[in-house]
Amino acid sequence: CPQVQRALQALTISLDVLWEVKERMQRAMRRGLSRHTHAEADVRMLPTYICSTPDGSEKGDFLVVELCQTHVRTLWVTLLGDGNQSPQVMYKIFEMPEHITQGKGEELFDFIAQCMREFLAGVSSPQQNIPLGFVFPFTCRQTQLDKAELVAWSKGFRCRDVEGKDVVQLLQSAIRKQELYHVDVVALMNDTVGTMMTCNVAGKPCEVALIVGEQWAPCMPGGWFWGGAGAQPPLLPAGSGTNSCFMAEAQQVEMAEETSGRMCVNTEWGYFGDNGSLNDILTPYDQHVDEESSNPKEKRFEKMVGSLYLGEIVRHALIALAAEKVLFLESSVVALKTKGVLKTQQVLEILKNEDGMAEAKRALEALGMRPSERDCCRVQQLCRAVVSRAATLCAAGLAAILSHMCQSRELERLVVNVGVDGDLYHGHTRFREILQSVTGLLAPDCIATLLPSTDGTGRGAAMVTAVALRLATRRREVNGLLAPLRLSRADLERVQGLMRREMELGLGRETNANASVRMLPTYVCGTPDGTERGDFLALDLGGTNFRVLVVRVGQDSIRMASEIYVIPTSVMQGTGEALFDHIIDCIIDFQLKQELMEEVLPLGFTFSFPCQQLGLDKAVLLTWTKGFSASGCVGQDVVQLLRQAAQRKQHFGLKVVAVVNDTVGTMMSCGYEDPNCEIGLIVGTGTNACYMEEMKNVGTVEGEQGRMCINMEWGAFGDNGCLNDIFTRFDVMVDEKTINRGKQRFEKLISGMYLGEIVRYILLALVKSELLFRGKSYVKLQTRDIFQTKFLSSIETDGLGLRQVQAILQDLELQASFEDCVLVREVCQTVSLRAAQLCAAGLAAVVEKMRENRGLAQLAVTVGVDGTLYKMHPNFSQHLQQTLRDLAPNCNVTFLLSEDGSGKGAALVAAVACRGSEP
Repeated sequence: CPQVQRALQALTISLDVLWEVKERMQRAMRRGLSRHTHAEADVRMLPTYICSTPDGSEKGDFLVVELCQTHVRTLWVTLLGDGNQSPQVMYKIFEMPEHITQGKGEELFDFIAQCMREFLAGVSSPQQNIPLGFVFPFTCRQTQLDKAELVAWSKGFRCRDVEGKDVVQLLQSAIRKQELYHVDVVALMNDTVGTMMTCNVAGKPCEVALIVGEQWAPCMPGGWFWGGAGAQPPLLPAGSGTNSCFMAEAQQVEMAEETSGRMCVNTEWGYFGDNGSLNDILTPYDQHVDEESSNPKEKRFEKMVGSLYLGEIVRHALIALAAEKVLFLESSVVALKTKGVLKTQQVLEILKNEDGMAEAKRALEALGMRPSERDCCRVQQLCRAVVSRAATLCAAGLAAILSHMCQSRELERLVVNVGVDGDLYHGHTRFREILQSVTGLLAPDCIATLLPSTDGTGRGAAMVTAVALRLATRRREVNGLLAPLRLSRADLERVQGLMRREMELGLGRETNANASVRMLPTYVCGTPDGTERGDFLALDLGGTNFRVLVVRVGQDSIRMASEIYVIPTSVMQGTGEALFDHIIDCIIDFQLKQELMEEVLPLGFTFSFPCQQLGLDKAVLLTWTKGFSASGCVGQDVVQLLRQAAQRKQHFGLKVVAVVNDTVGTMMSCGYEDPNCEIGLIVGTGTNACYMEEMKNVGTVEGEQGRMCINMEWGAFGDNGCLNDIFTRFDVMVDEKTINRGKQRFEKLISGMYLGEIVRYILLALVKSELLFRGKSYVKLQTRDIFQTKFLSSIETDGLGLRQVQAILQDLELQASFEDCVLVREVCQTVSLRAAQLCAAGLAAVVEKMRENRGLAQLAVTVGVDGTLYKMHPNFSQHLQQTLRDLAPNCNVTFLLSEDGSGKGAALVAAVACRGSEP
């Protein structure tokens, strides 16, 4: 029959169109997640503030109250910490008078609280405080797990003075009126979220849930039921419609402030298509159903999928075909024109293979009709088309969610469990088969296991409540462990004050010896002013590689050429003469290559070993570090050793003008770009700072006029014990394992050499407290220096998904859940933030001293900065600068990244020294 074929074709959606529906759903989801487009989005993507799924350790007694269409259901759920395999559940149902749903909101919540009071009268529990999970199946704007404003009533409810108000607070107030002071609402959720929480399998979490059709909840009307997980009490309807939820990456949920980990998002996808995006697949039957509904032009997707409407779609199709004289030729169809006479449950019965035709005949005869066998066959065909379409549309929506998850987690393949509830899924094998197969076609990069939910509204609510309490307890313990590393404004101001005190002590002639901040004079008395001209040599010795550079300073630019030379271990650990002879040989080789042998160029020497500087070109080596042990050097002037080697090699064109360290070089390098640069800062493997101090304040050097750069050597700040209360037990552990125990205390709180170790000791403490990795101790984590500071930079990178964090931890042989990844990231953030804040506190002391020295109300100064931690860490520089603004509001500080402070900077020190005379 052509008319029947047209009807069936209209109700059939091709695979190409389903792909398009999936893509439209994904676009709608993105609009719902975005703060900018959320208000206009048809798929609302509401944050639920549920940030974890059950891990099986949940334990205790939990009260659940569920508001249903005609009744209130109360449950007492006992979880045993056994992987949630055998929860004990007690139920009771309370019939709700119809006037309650149409009256004042206060009356509704008072009724719910009264039901709870009566229920609890029959429950005995050793718990002093009873946590409550509230299942509220209406659209809410949730801002916390226990705070949600009702957006709009539905399902026949019309209670006054509730919309726009916090329903959790309304219920909590009603509970207090019943004097149930030991009951606290912990979580509010809808049925979809509860479904997801009940479907964990063998330790693998369920991260997606789908409701398709009417849900049935176990309960005993007017009485009690008590039993374990396998017990089967009677069932009553708990809700109908369709919806979905899934664990989204929290940073994508822009309507919530949470940015770490994952958060369950309630899609409210029943509204999909309300903006007209599904108009091309709507049939005339769908239009009639919508027009007769209580909410025309709303919930268009739900009206094509939900079990509340499928019977109505079939009814209108039958009416249309009867009008075309291809059905019920011997019957009156007047009865079919009454809304609600054909139920979705009857549609599902008609689809049964064995007696579906007989069920069709019974249903139609009950309406006073006399259907023929052909009529019954065509009715069955229409029922199949309507239900199959619902299944394919659900599959398109589910595929959109799965593909979104796969893409946002940057996975090649997503493997996930999907909890499903509703009579369409439970009651119709064909629906399940279509849902599974079409989802696979539309999301080929995802493997989804569909799992039937058991009482998602009841047990699921208990799970949500239990997880919320577990996370709250965990949060308190984590906060307690990390609290000593979280510095207050007062802590930072105190560090700033201590640094200022130690600076004054270091500058004083009488007090310098007892100061932890040495404040060493560098004899650099000026910064570049732009008039420097000429060619200069620079040497950079600070490790196994040695650099020689020629730096050509012109009017508008600096040009450099350099060569790297290796220092053999035998030379590093041989005699001083051999070492400096090797350095001179390298200089001669470089000058030959650069055709500079005939020129006598001023030379700046960056010598990155501990020295006592006695003049701009005079520095006495205090001790070797970094694997050097050349004899005959300690206690000697390294510039003189270099000159003596040049004499031995008969290289008479060497003119050493200055010896500097890398911090001073950094300041001078940036000073050429910005004449306002009067501070140098290194934050890398180590840390140090220098700045231009008034000569009159430098008690360790003769002279009152002008300024001199002071090498603070602030890494030793606190070596005298003044920072002991800032040091945590983790810092002490790190310090005890270093080769310079008790030394460089400030550096050990800040620099890249130590931050990874601090993190590692914190992770070990979290494991010991069973807050991380389920308490499992990994041998690799016991290995010193295994957690490098570069991992902090990687883990804290903005936008890095938890899978990438997990991969970093897996490289360390650490098997981490996504909750573990969130916690590891938090630890890294805490440690790096403290480092940046402490560095800022030290710098605040410097800039405030400079401002006061100069008698300025406002100081404008530039800091030349170098070091991998500052340059490579994604947040360090931002945190440092913000904290500095807070601690030194009268100083306008600009930061300028240094380029080759140890090379170009050394040459510029020489250039400034030669300024005003011919180089």
